[in-house]
Amino acid sequence: MLSIKEIKDGDGLYFKKVFDQYHQKLYSFILYKTKSEYIAEEVVQMAFTKLWKCRHTLQEEYTISTQLFRIATTVLIDFLRKHNTKNAVTTRLDSLDIEKGVDSTNEKMSGAELQKRITEAVNDLPPVRRQVFEMSREQGMTYREIAETLSVSSKTVETHIYKALKQIKKNII
Repeated sequence: MLSIKEIKDGDGLYFKKVFDQYHQKLYSFILYKTKSEYIAEEVVQMAFTKLWKCRHTLQEEYTISTQLFRIATTVLIDFLRKHNTKNAVTTRLDSLDIEKGVDSTNEKMSGAELQKRITEAVNDLPPVRRQVFEMSREQGMTYREIAETLSVSSKTVETHIYKALKQIKKNII
């Protein structure tokens, strides 16, 4: 059985053993859940990266397998949440009948007017919230990447995104 202590101590060779032993199992697990090779590859890579970066917080009373699969599940949820949010916005914009200027709320609005409202709403966000929103939506960065870049927690990034979306929605409706 693999030990948590070696990973917590930063033993790179031991981490490689863990990677070699669990990579395919984790990949198969995520592939089974998502039916997407792309998502499986991305999530597995992010899970191992998170395992290494957060190795100091691992708990020795749980097996490496338990903690790695828990990390992977959390990463998968974050990944899907991020992509579903992007897809929902894209779907919403795609569902607008631009030629007729009618959306699902039956308001008349041209595509240019909608884009102008969205841009204004984003510009009205507080500076840090706008920066976080743009890093996420325009640059395609993950919450983790944004958190690392800005030296804040992922939860803070998530809160900024939630509040930004809420404010933008309020301003364009």
